[in-house]
Amino acid sequence: MTPPTLIVIDVQRAFEDPAWGERNNPGAETRIAQAIEGWRRRGAPLIHVRHRSAEPGGTFVPGTDAFEFKREAQPLDGEPVITKDVNSAFIGTDLEERLRAADVTSVAIVGLTTDHCCSTTARMAANLGFETWMLGDAMATFDRRAPDGELIGADLIHRVELASLHDEFAEVLSTDAALSRLETD
Repeated sequence: MTPPTLIVIDVQRAFEDPAWGERNNPGAETRIAQAIEGWRRRGAPLIHVRHRSAEPGGTFVPGTDAFEFKREAQPLDGEPVITKDVNSAFIGTDLEERLRAADVTSVAIVGLTTDHCCSTTARMAANLGFETWMLGDAMATFDRRAPDGELIGADLIHRVELASLHDEFAEVLSTDAALSRLETD
């Protein structure tokens, strides 16, 4: 069986800015690094995705420190990097074309943030017919305010998002479980 392509989404320094607020899963980057290393060790394909602000003065501006990948998710020379301008890694990029050209049938997703770019990419991957894994412990998000002003905690948002994806759009599993499957395939 061909291993899933690991899609590493938006693990960028912009998310270190305290303006984002409280975050869940402080160990997400460690798990992301473990997933990347496991895929590399197996010789399995991976693609790095980064977000670029479409508007001037945005957070993810090319040429700034915020635009750069975090240390734990630095691409190696020769590893593909896709730059996107919206939440989905499939919109306005050649991601689907790359996957189809390589006869990829499954993807595994890690990155930031669970409820935005990771979820949007997972939903589109599933809708495009790719078997999709979400490595839930290799993702994180931030507290958000509901329309009525209520503060909703990042951990709750993370868990609800993964629950809504599981068994409909993706299989949610741990990094250890994904790496175990990767090694046995």
